[in-house]
Amino acid sequence: MHKPAHRIAVAGASGLIGTALTRSLADDGHEVLRLVRRPARGDDEIEWDPKRQYVRTAALAGCDAVVNLAGAGIGDHRWTAAYKKELRDSRVLGTAALAEAVAALDEPPRVFLCGSAIGYYGDTGERAVDESAPAGDGFLPSMCVEWEEAAGPAVEAGVRTVFARSGLVVAREGGAWGRMFPLFKAGLGGRLGDGRQYWSFIALHDEVAALRHLLDTEELSGPVNLTAPHPVTNREVTASMGRVLHRPALLPAPAPALRVVLGEMAGDVLGSQRVLPARLLDSGFRFAFPTIDEAVRAALR
Repeated sequence: MHKPAHRIAVAGASGLIGTALTRSLADDGHEVLRLVRRPARGDDEIEWDPKRQYVRTAALAGCDAVVNLAGAGIGDHRWTAAYKKELRDSRVLGTAALAEAVAALDEPPRVFLCGSAIGYYGDTGERAVDESAPAGDGFLPSMCVEWEEAAGPAVEAGVRTVFARSGLVVAREGGAWGRMFPLFKAGLGGRLGDGRQYWSFIALHDEVAALRHLLDTEELSGPVNLTAPHPVTNREVTASMGRVLHRPALLPAPAPALRVVLGEMAGDVLGSQRVLPARLLDSGFRFAFPTIDEAVRAALR
């Protein structure tokens, strides 16, 4: 059955996931409005400034959905005090501004879909967690808690609000995985530390399909984990990358060396997150690339 076209506003439309999502929506005939940090140059743009918490609210009128995927890149810089503030502010202030704009509309959108991350759970070791698990300890969990709480005005206004807690997105075009592909192709890839830490991944194709599922599934609100159903250890990721790229992954990257290179971020890279997509599966979502080999192969297409 052909679904009617919707008007959907997207913040963070130029990022890895935002680019793929907006392309998918536009290909299916939906009208996509991009939020931009400069004066709008056409009817398909909406001016906003997350740091000043400004949104041209009137331009959101008539939107069926508002999606917020904006935020400074987690792995783009060392985590200095200044960059940690940038990571937090770009997410928390932007979400608060959009939530307030959504709540102020006479006819608010059907859904406010907010990016979040499995960083919410902190280091879970070998323990598998789903959406019922509490927040962990440390910078990323506390940032994720604030990030989700910032959507409060939309929730209070009765707008269905969903938090997409994304795992590591397997893609060649960007993100943490995008930096790993060249290393492995050069034969320089190796496990991180002892390699026993769990990585909860998701193919970019499934990430976009899951976001669209969240937009369309009326009964879903609150946190939803966007991770493949079978988290794997870093050792298994390394073996898979070597297999698919036909490059043996020989040399481990020792934890002390990584801490020198990555700084505080190493705690999260070396940490273990075994996260399960319980609510996504319960709502009927089906993964196209559920295993790590399938996700890596999909990224190379």
